Amino acid sequence: MRVNKLSLKHYRNYAKAELTFNKQVHVFVGENAQGKTNVLEAIYVLAMAKSHRTAKDKELISWQEEYAGIYGEAQTRTSKLTLELAVSSKGKRVKLNGLEQRRLSEYVGALNVVMFAPEDLHLVKGSPQGRRRFMDMELGQISPVYLHHSSRYQKILQQRNSLLRDWHRKPSVDMMDILTEQLIETAAELIKRRAEFIKKLERWAQTIHSDISRGTEDLQLLYLSSIEVLEDLNLSNLKERLHAVYEKKKEKERIRGTTLFGPHREDLGFLVNGKDVQSFGSQGQQRTTALALKLAEIELIKEEVGEYPVLLLDDVLSELDDYRQSHLLETIQKKVQTFVTTTGLAGVHKKALESAEIFEVKAGHIQVLPTLS
Repeated sequence: MRVNKLSLKHYRNYAKAELTFNKQVHVFVGENAQGKTNVLEAIYVLAMAKSHRTAKDKELISWQEEYAGIYGEAQTRTSKLTLELAVSSKGKRVKLNGLEQRRLSEYVGALNVVMFAPEDLHLVKGSPQGRRRFMDMELGQISPVYLHHSSRYQKILQQRNSLLRDWHRKPSVDMMDILTEQLIETAAELIKRRAEFIKKLERWAQTIHSDISRGTEDLQLLYLSSIEVLEDLNLSNLKERLHAVYEKKKEKERIRGTTLFGPHREDLGFLVNGKDVQSFGSQGQQRTTALALKLAEIELIKEEVGEYPVLLLDDVLSELDDYRQSHLLETIQKKVQTFVTTTGLAGVHKKALESAEIFEVKAGHIQVLPTLS
């Protein structure tokens, strides 16, 4: 899977940009705040229909413009794709091969991407919200059904929370029972799919982590759910356990005025040699775990969809030491189309620059530099 062309209009600090990608590695070099990350973000938004940096779509639109547009041409193993995304005050519109898609679940997943940015190195130590987002974004790419259930869950959750906030003033037992039943139906689906995803991801991450640590460390991933998740992942059993949790805690939720249990409160845990790496791991162990997760993500997408995703490395190589940087580059070499941003080529491992296409970025303008090889 690869991106061949990218066009931007009124996107962030780009009035207009037209880029063609002819090689396997593409490096965008320039000072900070010139627009390097905006290019990678645009590819991510084109694939995922949302940014990894902001939840406010209006921030993607250039100052004093009414809309932002992204157009891309991509190549998969079996076909060519055109993808179009427009953002305005009226919302988002997406087209796949010229046809408008009413549901994002019918659009997301056509082009698969993996983003690796400096904040991802803090995935292990950071907030549960970041780890939930990691699970949701990656599952959404490989499972349109997961996207559907996730969207439905959020809508039901908002309704249920609204009812709980007003409970002391206007209690409604019948409506609460209906919403709780609907929430349980979708929650069980999300928990099942997340647990299956983590199990598959762990298989890849364990091997990669062991390689990076030279065989001295064993990594385990734990899905930290509101309920006990057994090996069989039977939906009926999951629903029964969720029913029991909500029945037991319903008074506490009414007092607190919010839904206290469910996929929106769950987390991902990490054990290295049996110890919680979030609490007791060194910075090096935490970074190795984060790198193993990202590389495992690439392999899992390949396993699920049949080809490698596009990799976006946003100023992350300079954050890795030579050994981890080498491992990353050796893993992706000649397999994964890669886009890299950096403030200077000196901080990038020489192997990444071999036969790379290099772009210089200055104040929203991009020019191709001579190849270094």
